[in-house]
Amino acid sequence: QLDLAHKNYPCFEKFSEMEKTANIRAEINEVQPLLLSVTIVSTFQFYFIGKKCEILQDMNRHLEAILREKRALRKRLIKPRCQESQSLPIEATFHKYIVDLLAEAVTFIGKFESHLQSMRSIPQIPSMVKNMETALTKSELLVLELEDLAEQILKWRELQEDVYSD
Repeated sequence: QLDLAHKNYPCFEKFSEMEKTANIRAEINEVQPLLLSVTIVSTFQFYFIGKKCEILQDMNRHLEAILREKRALRKRLIKPRCQESQSLPIEATFHKYIVDLLAEAVTFIGKFESHLQSMRSIPQIPSMVKNMETALTKSELLVLELEDLAEQILKWRELQEDVYSD
């Protein structure tokens, strides 16, 4: 009966419009925080995209500068650094240390091959130790045999002396 009366009386139409308005406001109140969070996220995305774009532009400028100086860079890479007149300046207080360092470098380079040989022989050290132990054992046996032989020679000598003395 209310539905039938609703169509006939304008007060119910006003009530229906107010109910629709309230529903729309409730939907707006639900959507508004979502819209705000989406706006904030998209703002942050644009901010970080802008930062990344700036970084890429800086890198692009740097690479363009390198391409412009490509020929000069190739020449510098081909030419040894020590022959260049524009070498790095070294303060006078450090000259003594540089001289010592160069002397050490020359010594190291001179002994480099022997250092490499030593490094290559490190994995063979256990077998070398076993060989040395075996050689030591053999030399001990030889010493014992030599002592026995020396005793026999001394006995023979005493016998020979007794025979000649008689």
